[in-house]
Amino acid sequence: MSSSKHSGELRRLALSVLQPGFVGTEAPDWILRDIGDGLASVVLFSRNIVSTEQVARLTGQLRAENPDLIVAIDEEAGDVTRIESATGSSRPGNFALGTVDDAELTEAVAADLGRQLRTAGVSLDYAPSADVNSNPDNPIIGVRSFGSDPDVVSRHTAAWIRGLQSSGVAACAKHFPGHGDVAVDSHHDLPSYPAGRDEIAAQALPPFRAAVAAGVRAVMSGHLLVPAYDPDLPATLSRTILQGLLREELGFDGLIVSDAIEMGAVTRRHGIDGATVKAVAAGVDAVCVGGESAEEATVALLAKALTAAVTGGELPEERLAEAADRVREFARWSAGLRAAGSAGDSAGDGIGHVAARRAVRLTGAARAALPLTAAPHVVELAPVTNMAVGKETPWGVAEPLRERLPGTTSVRVRGQELEEGTVALESCALEPAAGRPLVIVARDAARHAWMSRAVTGLTAARPDAIVVEMGLPGTTSAAAAQVFTHGASAASGVAAAEVLTDVSAS
Repeated sequence: MSSSKHSGELRRLALSVLQPGFVGTEAPDWILRDIGDGLASVVLFSRNIVSTEQVARLTGQLRAENPDLIVAIDEEAGDVTRIESATGSSRPGNFALGTVDDAELTEAVAADLGRQLRTAGVSLDYAPSADVNSNPDNPIIGVRSFGSDPDVVSRHTAAWIRGLQSSGVAACAKHFPGHGDVAVDSHHDLPSYPAGRDEIAAQALPPFRAAVAAGVRAVMSGHLLVPAYDPDLPATLSRTILQGLLREELGFDGLIVSDAIEMGAVTRRHGIDGATVKAVAAGVDAVCVGGESAEEATVALLAKALTAAVTGGELPEERLAEAADRVREFARWSAGLRAAGSAGDSAGDGIGHVAARRAVRLTGAARAALPLTAAPHVVELAPVTNMAVGKETPWGVAEPLRERLPGTTSVRVRGQELEEGTVALESCALEPAAGRPLVIVARDAARHAWMSRAVTGLTAARPDAIVVEMGLPGTTSAAAAQVFTHGASAASGVAAAEVLTDVSAS
């Protein structure tokens, strides 16, 4: 075989193991060219989405180049939504579903989401999060997890996978071997999970075993160091974890997808090209890239790095070919799953609303103080969210309350504004609420000292205030009037507004 022919085949193999993103609501020419040259997958983000109908046109345009093209999306529902990023998710997230703890409900919500994604032409969803959120200070998982109990998380991980795949969309359990017990955001740096193997087996691995048993055919690796298995390399770059633990011990034989390869946890030490080569060498079959680095040049750089690693002896050609084979096998299977899935858009199904309502909890004091009969002043305390949560995605309780109680006023306050003194709670929160109800909306107050201080100060000044917590509940007091939604999706905001105005709705 001539060297030019061989280099052309190597480039096709390299392209086939990449899952890049791109910018725009139509397919750019370079993506279409790369699909023709061997690219087997793309991933969609909110920047690619206006409506289900528009995404269907986009995926049709992409699949005209390759009918079996894998079209992935990072859609968890709840706080992390792409398909509904402009409006907020009409379905609650994992933590709300785990709180209700009705596996049939979880399966129905996932099936509802699957119908919408299938209608849009999506074939792979990077969900569910199978992480057990055992560290309440975790900055990256939180309400994205079904909870802190491995049994609950396992039960709902399996139900979510069954529901999504019944609609014709492949699920992807993430972030192996479990991102729930860390205190660093892997978008920025490398977190460590220091537990021993016995604790990992009891705490973090059960949901992934449940996912495999439920028929999941894709697992996403996490960018975290697990010293009990590999003291040097994060899971995404560790053959010990991917091959030894996931493939051999858990018996997973499907597609291993990397978490976004441009994340700081792996690129700060290895660069995006080095991390890509090391990931494939370790056992990753498909490299997700393009949440942040969505240019043609990035795909060209990574394809070149993979081919150079093969010719330079750093990456065995057999490993690259094996990864490409797994991608092709998954593409064929997911195309068949899509063809067999239940048809129809999910708009108007209402199951997301039902689930969000069922997840709302009240303290006794809140039950006694409700319903609101006068238009309140709403103070929404807004944290800086992690990069998985779209900045453009609306959240809160003020808007749905305004629809139910015209005259409702609101203000959104950020921690930086309080620290800089550019905003004072007295003038923006307490004075406008004089003589009327005060509703305080928090999002993970227990994890943000400034927010916890603000809630404490406001409730001291207004003991009759009602606090709506849309994140993890934290420490609660039965004496305080508190409402818990267990997530900040649009569905959860509407559910909270309904409870605030009609206590019988809870």
